[in-house]
Amino acid sequence: MGTLVAVLGDRAAAEDCVHEAYLRAYRHWKDWRGDAPAEAWLHRIAINTAISHQRYARMREVGQVIRRLGRPAPPADPASLAERSDLIRALRRLPPKQAAAIVLRHHHGYTNREIGAALGIPERTVASRLAAAKARLRQELGDWAPNVEVGTLQNDGVPSD
Repeated sequence: MGTLVAVLGDRAAAEDCVHEAYLRAYRHWKDWRGDAPAEAWLHRIAINTAISHQRYARMREVGQVIRRLGRPAPPADPASLAERSDLIRALRRLPPKQAAAIVLRHHHGYTNREIGAALGIPERTVASRLAAAKARLRQELGDWAPNVEVGTLQNDGVPSD
């Protein structure tokens, strides 16, 4: 219990996770291998339960942020997605955390503070992820990539053919 209180920082959440961990251990007792102590196996289940609890808590927080900020506006024209195929391919090659920051900032128009709140990270981390993503996009996309700095991807980042 003390381990989970330290991990979660909340005694009530730790109690819930202990209860869930014991249920999981009971259900999967047949899967336990006798090569390690049962206590270590229970600790692993409990810590994994706590990590899952934190993950779901963050997802609920993101849902609250979306409700507070409102849903992002849909793209203006679905046909415009075909015109941005180079940009979309480049975004897919970015590390997921950088791509998320770029899309939230330049497509949906969120501020660094709002992105930080949505992702559960400091504003400075958002800024560094944006800078790294922009540098990589400039490197991959060449001529029209500097437009990523100005405006939004929806309006200014679309190459004209």
